[in-house]
Amino acid sequence: MTRREALKRGLLLGAAMVARPTLGQAQPGAAPAREPGPAAPKALSVSFTLNGAPVLAETEGRVTLLDLLRENLGHPGSKKGCDHGQCGACTVLVDGRRVLSCLTLAGSVTGKRVTTVEGLAHGETLHPLQTAFIEHDAFQCGFCTPGQLMSAAGFLGEPWPSTPAGIREGMSGNICRCGAYCGIVAAITAARDQIGAHA
Repeated sequence: MTRREALKRGLLLGAAMVARPTLGQAQPGAAPAREPGPAAPKALSVSFTLNGAPVLAETEGRVTLLDLLRENLGHPGSKKGCDHGQCGACTVLVDGRRVLSCLTLAGSVTGKRVTTVEGLAHGETLHPLQTAFIEHDAFQCGFCTPGQLMSAAGFLGEPWPSTPAGIREGMSGNICRCGAYCGIVAAITAARDQIGAHA
């Protein structure tokens, strides 16, 4: 092989290497390769009783009870405050016990009774707690009030001391940024006395 032939072959080989697409590179006109995305979340059927009525909802396993109530079931009374279980604005009752719905997976309430602030009154008749909150000015902006009411409803069924200090301790998981704590304690005391008188 002469020097001229070797150079010619080398040039031809180099040109072929440049023109040939590299491994994994899309050819001109070809659709770009797509990487496989995450698998779609699996649907989950959740069946429970909401404020006395049966509910069957389709959701995802990662959805919280708060988001299911607000976004899917049209019950916006429970508020999304901190979304970290620290403010109590999202408190609801599950089988009579207060829970933070922002930390509760929707799937965990299957077969249970859920009560939100929308279900606290009986028709047009307010719950004694709602009446007492109005009479004792136990709210200002009102954002935390649904959580305060539901937490208070659960509190009244728990064995806490009936003193103002006991009420403050039992309600310590609910924050009122307006500082209406004195009215809240007075309202819970009044409601407890009224419920006790009719028990």
